[in-house]
Amino acid sequence: MKNQNQAVIEVADLVKEYPTIRAVDGLSFKVHQGEIFGMVGPNGAGKTTTIECIEGLRKPDQGQIRVLGLDPQKDRAALREQIGVQFQSAALPDHIKVWEVLDLFAAFYKNPLDWRQLLAKMDLEEKRNDYVNKLSGGQKQRVFIALALIGSPQIVFLDELTTGLDPQSRRAMWDLVREIQAQGKTVYLTTHFMEEAERLCDRVAIVDHGKIVALDTPINLIQSMGEESRVVFETDGAFKAELLSSLPGVTRVERISERILVYGKKDGLTGLVVNTLESAGVQFNNLHSETPTLEDVFLKLTGKEIRE
Repeated sequence: MKNQNQAVIEVADLVKEYPTIRAVDGLSFKVHQGEIFGMVGPNGAGKTTTIECIEGLRKPDQGQIRVLGLDPQKDRAALREQIGVQFQSAALPDHIKVWEVLDLFAAFYKNPLDWRQLLAKMDLEEKRNDYVNKLSGGQKQRVFIALALIGSPQIVFLDELTTGLDPQSRRAMWDLVREIQAQGKTVYLTTHFMEEAERLCDRVAIVDHGKIVALDTPINLIQSMGEESRVVFETDGAFKAELLSSLPGVTRVERISERILVYGKKDGLTGLVVNTLESAGVQFNNLHSETPTLEDVFLKLTGKEIRE
């Protein structure tokens, strides 16, 4: 159950510097019990450095961190029993089987889960005797999630969980994350996939150049930006933007090669555009509407796309 009044992670004025860059530049935020909290931003934004400071893997230069009331540096041993970590990149021996690595990691905890049950929950029973390095990308990620869960943690850290996975495997990972939350655990994830954050997270911190530029629920972030809906279509004939830019509720019209983007906030914008085009005899293809997303929010806040 979520308890919005109880913070299980508290970060205040966090700073981490390297010789040529300040990777984390004064971050402050809280993560509440039972929520899926996402930190999103492009590669190099400081997400991984932040999560590693919270986990106790890196020592911050400035600031304070408390996880379940513990200091990740001073109370590292006690904290290790209460958190689970899925690393962005994890190296395991080439010739270790799935059941062997689960059995090995279970030995690291005082009260581990039964790895055999975890094997079944992760849909890995048929792969128990396979070498980990021979698994598909999605299967490897299931193993790494199992390793993060085997200590029965209160908080699970997932760093760039679905990078390199195909769309089907990515959605399967999303289902697993929701199942973890349904078990009453808190999930802290980092990602540079805005769609992932929008679909999974209760709250999202958007990070750029080591700073939080926005923090709220995905829907509140989108609504607070006043982002417009858009109608997109293609035309290879002569087209004058004035035909649509003067319509009620239309704020701007852009042309990118053969694609026309019509922005506006008026209900029924799609029908209005279609009727106007047909009345004017404009030939068009692939017309569809698009609603604002977190990616639009990031573009508006930072002036660049997340993929840059």
